[in-house]
Amino acid sequence: MALTAAEKHAFMRDGLLVRRGAVAADQIARARDLVGGWYRESMNPALISSYTQRTFAPELGSHPDLLALFADSPAAELAQDLLGNLRPVSTLQLQIRIPDGQLEQDQPDKAMHVDGVACPHLDPEELRTFSLLVGVVLSDITDPQAGALRYQPGGHLAMAKWFRTQWSLGITEQVPPDIDAHAGTPFLGRPGDLLLMHHLVPHAVGRNLGPEPRIMAYFRVEHPDHASRRLQALQDPWLDYQGLPQAA
Repeated sequence: MALTAAEKHAFMRDGLLVRRGAVAADQIARARDLVGGWYRESMNPALISSYTQRTFAPELGSHPDLLALFADSPAAELAQDLLGNLRPVSTLQLQIRIPDGQLEQDQPDKAMHVDGVACPHLDPEELRTFSLLVGVVLSDITDPQAGALRYQPGGHLAMAKWFRTQWSLGITEQVPPDIDAHAGTPFLGRPGDLLLMHHLVPHAVGRNLGPEPRIMAYFRVEHPDHASRRLQALQDPWLDYQGLPQAA
């Protein structure tokens, strides 16, 4: 299950890699049952903006069957391959893109951004960064117009340069104009697919024009030293990646 040298080099180039069908079907089924039950019975439509900015189903954030998508799947080993070491993962983020027209108020889009930097719900002086975003697909994502995550391959290198040369703490722009101008590449997949994406890869999420909710489970993974060097990690994309050849 470990990453090959070719996969590591591809990750360094693109800022992400995908393992198809990596998470076991029984784990996906348990997770889907939990999230589906919450969606049908407990979701408060009035909180749609909060859910979108933070997490859906916050009360499920530490549920063992959801944490197992990371801890008891290849995700943990692959993340360690990249980072060399990582802090324990004790919570997750659930993101659902709801089909247009199923709520009285529209679900907010997520503009092109890097997580934890100049977020609309944070003080511009506050950083909530991490090292690696791990995503597990919980629903079919085969239509790029159905709420797919849109990312910019190689954008982690451009963002690191911007953070080094033009950005400073307190700036409210989330990405530079040339990055913001690109719609991004849709991430498509099926339940059980695994996404590992560098924290600095810019990404966005738009409307779901399909018939079904799009559901992803995300884990924000940190190198143990990340919290003490957040600014440096924005400027040096490989600082936290002790498992990669360039960091060796």
